[in-house]
Amino acid sequence: MNRVRFPFSRFPQRATRSAGMATLAGLIAFWGVIAASHAAEIVRLEIFPSDALRLETKDDRQSFVVVAVAADGVTQDVTAQANLRLENPALARLENATLYPQADGETRLIAEYGGQSAGVAVVVKDVEKERPLSFRLDVMPVFMRAGCNTGVCHGAARGKDGFRLSLFGFDPEGDYERLIHEVPFRRVNLAVPEDSLILQKAIGAVPHTGGKRFEKDSELYRTLYRWLELGAPRDSGSVPSVEKVEVFPPQSVLQGENVTQRLVVRAHYSDGTDRDVTHLAVFLSNNDYAAPVDENGLVKAAHRGEAFILARFDTKVVGSQVLVLPADAPMVATDEPANYIDELVNEKLRKLRIQPSGLCSDAEFLRRVTLDIIGQLPTEDDYARFLADTQPDKRARLVDELLQRKEFAELWAMKWAEVLMVRSDVNVSYKSAYLYSQWLTEKIASGEPFDEIVRELLASEGGTFTNPATNFYQVETDTLKTAENVAQVFMGRRIQCAQCHNHPFDRWTMDDYYSFAAFFAQIGRKGGEDERETIVFNRGSGEVRHPVDNRVMAPKFLGGPQPQINGEDRRKVLAEWLTSPDCQDFACNVANRIWAHFFGMGIVDPVDDVRMSNPPSNPQLYETLGKKLIEYKYDFKRLVRDICLSKTYQRSAIPNESNREDTRNFSHAHVRRLQAEILLDCICQVTEAPEKFRGLPLGARAIQIADGSTTNYFLTTFGRSPRDTVCACDVRTDPTLSQALHLITGNTIENKIRQGGLIDRWLNEKVSPEDIVKRLFIRTLTREPTEQEMQAVREALKEQADPKPVLHDVFWALLNSREFSFNH
Repeated sequence: MNRVRFPFSRFPQRATRSAGMATLAGLIAFWGVIAASHAAEIVRLEIFPSDALRLETKDDRQSFVVVAVAADGVTQDVTAQANLRLENPALARLENATLYPQADGETRLIAEYGGQSAGVAVVVKDVEKERPLSFRLDVMPVFMRAGCNTGVCHGAARGKDGFRLSLFGFDPEGDYERLIHEVPFRRVNLAVPEDSLILQKAIGAVPHTGGKRFEKDSELYRTLYRWLELGAPRDSGSVPSVEKVEVFPPQSVLQGENVTQRLVVRAHYSDGTDRDVTHLAVFLSNNDYAAPVDENGLVKAAHRGEAFILARFDTKVVGSQVLVLPADAPMVATDEPANYIDELVNEKLRKLRIQPSGLCSDAEFLRRVTLDIIGQLPTEDDYARFLADTQPDKRARLVDELLQRKEFAELWAMKWAEVLMVRSDVNVSYKSAYLYSQWLTEKIASGEPFDEIVRELLASEGGTFTNPATNFYQVETDTLKTAENVAQVFMGRRIQCAQCHNHPFDRWTMDDYYSFAAFFAQIGRKGGEDERETIVFNRGSGEVRHPVDNRVMAPKFLGGPQPQINGEDRRKVLAEWLTSPDCQDFACNVANRIWAHFFGMGIVDPVDDVRMSNPPSNPQLYETLGKKLIEYKYDFKRLVRDICLSKTYQRSAIPNESNREDTRNFSHAHVRRLQAEILLDCICQVTEAPEKFRGLPLGARAIQIADGSTTNYFLTTFGRSPRDTVCACDVRTDPTLSQALHLITGNTIENKIRQGGLIDRWLNEKVSPEDIVKRLFIRTLTREPTEQEMQAVREALKEQADPKPVLHDVFWALLNSREFSFNH
């Protein structure tokens, strides 16, 4: 078909905005000049670690950093420039920003710089004692720091060059055996320690595929040599375990290229002691473009942006947030916050010197919030009523009205059904999938708190027909996979890596993995009277064993304590803990999933991949949203209301010069492709041409489809989740060529326009062509056409005696426009 070309494939940018933006730019420049004059003023001095610096035994030490904080939030490592002194210098020796013990007692370390001062307690104890060398606590960390037990070296599944270490040291006993006994007198030569291959290869004295790992005069070499010199002793008795690792400073704001910040890492052990392990930690940056870090923990500012510096020691991974600003970045002024969300977002934007975009127009807000809350477009009546409303609270009233619509519950039932894998397959009948979906929808529609829904789901037992929640244990019957799914869906934690080895980029160990899986080891299943139904019950027996040493693993909360089961259903015990305030992961993850729906990305993104190497872009906001959800007793409508009424959500999608490259800090709205089901529903809505789906009446919406295996060509092409896994990535919204070709040459749009017959009806009702065009624009884009767009239509109408083909083409062009397919 030869169609008239219309310029409708762009997002609206009103000319009236330019004047406002110019005024805003002037204000930004003004505030930048005012703020720049005070940028260098230091308001406080901080010493890290900020609690007592403890020195125990004569070989102990503790390094520290001194940080100056300016009025504008910029931090500066002034350790080398500060005046440092001990109130009692007889107790410790101060050398190169490190304290060494000299005599038992307590004193204070004082730092002075820029007219500010700070102090921290120093405690020296047992200075006459010598701490024994430990294979686990001293030697194993050397292999980690030198990279010997990584996946590309000897930590590979089959090792490297005939020598294997456990990946990241998850099996110390096995590593000791392979070192000492596997190749006698070669890897370890106790008669002549310096001839041991673990030393010779590491310093490059003999050929080594991995190259030189450290120098002969390094502390790593001295530790290994001393251990060999002592006879390579095996640890005797119980060895203290690492319970917590800290990295200091926890946050830095660096301004100017090549500005540096030194990091300090401290480990806390189960016997109550702590150690400075900076020299043994492994440092990584998740954004080398903004802030690379060297092997010794020295961070260097590079380009504007944000990075999290990860420090790994033993099985623990911790992070330090680093913001990097250009040297000439001025302070910015943010508008008055509407609620706590704006306060926390604006605080981050001020630190980054990013000016947020202004608020969107009423028409943009109407379209955006209607799509986000109920998955539909506003009607023509909605548009006329909302734009005519002059009351200042009209946006709040609109949100409240939308939250009461049944479509809100249907939309969120679909979203949770995606990650709960609600679909029929060889294990789940269509009837079970349908009942499961209906159960979920009814629970959300009734306003039942989400924590109660999850408790009922995880502790469910009975028939998959009589108690649809039990289908959760039927869509996945493998014990280990069930544990992985619970951790990913409800905690945002991907623990799959820990099945075979300690997680390389997070704190999860194999012990954590199998102890968590033990909660699901006693699930029983049997057939019901109806062959399509399965009965799920608690068997009261069944254990999970550790694959390395065959230990029976007692149930232990992921990241939490080991509970007393006392004969209870393990799943019920887990459900109570998971949804309690003691488990911050649950509340924060649910809140983050809600946030991601309204912004197109999570504060942690992907929403189900929370880890140290993928931290929240705004940690304070992430934690606050979780706390609010707990405060609201998991009534997530209240959280949705907070989000939609924040200025952060209502910002325009049009960026300014300062936030054009910002993708993580919500300084402007992100243009988002409509999800497959919502896009199809909107096409049906505006054309008044309904669809028919399996098990649903004609006119039912795509978001109401109960069974994930029910689909059609349009939904599959546009990325509907197949619900095969719990991963949020199964919902695909990235535009593809096949989508564009289907809209342009496929029969969906064309057939819907003809089937609905809107243009014929309006022409028969004597509606003028220009009014029809305006109505089409309002129906599809929630705005009236611009003068340029209207003029293009007028010219096309002049060339045709019959307006119907032109109006048909206008309708077709609008439905094919990016502006229609995206939420902005």
